[in-house]
Amino acid sequence: MVDDKTVNQVVEKGKGSLKGKGSLKGPLKESPPDRPGYELPLLLFAGFRTLIDRLHTELARQGHPDLRPAHGFAMQAVGAGGASASEIGRRLGVTKQAAGKTVDRLVALGYAERADDPADARRKLVRLTPHGLDALARSAAVFDELRAEWTRALGPDRVRALEDDLRAVVPPEAFRLDAAGWLGGA
Repeated sequence: MVDDKTVNQVVEKGKGSLKGKGSLKGPLKESPPDRPGYELPLLLFAGFRTLIDRLHTELARQGHPDLRPAHGFAMQAVGAGGASASEIGRRLGVTKQAAGKTVDRLVALGYAERADDPADARRKLVRLTPHGLDALARSAAVFDELRAEWTRALGPDRVRALEDDLRAVVPPEAFRLDAAGWLGGA
């Protein structure tokens, strides 16, 4: 676990504190938190990373060894009906060129194909192949298995409470596919 000795914090303890400066919900309490604030995002990220790493280990075992997390986001952006490279780029928060590179990789791996758009002959659509649809279906099943593992470890009430609590603090518009853009990558 990361602690004060292993983190190069931007603000030293006691200097530049928000104490007494208030927040969006009102003034901060005078007593310090029982745990440092930076642990929450690190734990949430570590939980996410653990689930995604386990997913990809299992997908590799099930016949999808070349699939990467970015590919999953891109396949979600393609969607069931297909999408143009521009639409994929917008959905992912990346340029059309970056989306095109990702699509090129998905095509090379057999997860997607380019096809003429029946509604507009000037436009190409990216569509998922049966191999891509299989990867998404297997992903959904693996995520169900991983949630079941968490339920066995923590209990069904705690997992439901965790999900409910996260829904209460995560705004609906935060459910987006633009992780690559948000993280500063292609």
